[in-house]
Amino acid sequence: MRLLMIEDNESVCQMIEMFFMKENIEATFIHDGKRGYETFLREDFDMIIIDLMLPGMDGMTICKKIRETSDVPIIILTAKESESDQVLGLEIGADDYVTKPFSPLTLMARIKAVARRGRTASHSNDAGDSILQTTYFKISKTTREIFYEGKLLEALTPKEFDLLYFLMQHPRQVFSREQLLERVWGYQFYGDERTVDVHIKRLRQKIATENHPFLHTIWGVGYKFDETE
Repeated sequence: MRLLMIEDNESVCQMIEMFFMKENIEATFIHDGKRGYETFLREDFDMIIIDLMLPGMDGMTICKKIRETSDVPIIILTAKESESDQVLGLEIGADDYVTKPFSPLTLMARIKAVARRGRTASHSNDAGDSILQTTYFKISKTTREIFYEGKLLEALTPKEFDLLYFLMQHPRQVFSREQLLERVWGYQFYGDERTVDVHIKRLRQKIATENHPFLHTIWGVGYKFDETE
């Protein structure tokens, strides 16, 4: 696994690097936003970790520019009190966020979850395509493509695809935010329910129609996928 971490605090990078070495993660650390984005353009990475407050180019701009050309998983690092930044980061394409100050173990849990999903997708490819067909949608887990009434849905992030695919696998079944974090994101609940809420909001903007919202909120419980309502 090759990972790019764009973080201007060198002490944080040195601390995280020790954990990466233990986990056999090949990491590149860049301390300037502009140089970090240029490094992303030159090389291939399996995951990007971006601090929002960076010299040269801020993390929001980097995240947005990456999403214009790539669906590589992105984790953003934010200040604990910057809730608006966390939500905005998710809305422009980040897959998750970790708040500062953070535990290296928490960050590693996020990274490992991404790695597990990658291995699962690889095994699925080896076994042949996995097609899920509903009344309105056709979704291929191998090619990671979703068609709505025969038209390809573009601009879905990896996490949006995973979330929609999971909910489509369980039509009309209601899942809490905690359950979705565990089943889709791959880690136990850490108090960041907003991650699920923002991804549901983004999916609604991309797939909902006037007659069919598809993704329904069950107040006090969670969310479900239902084409019949």
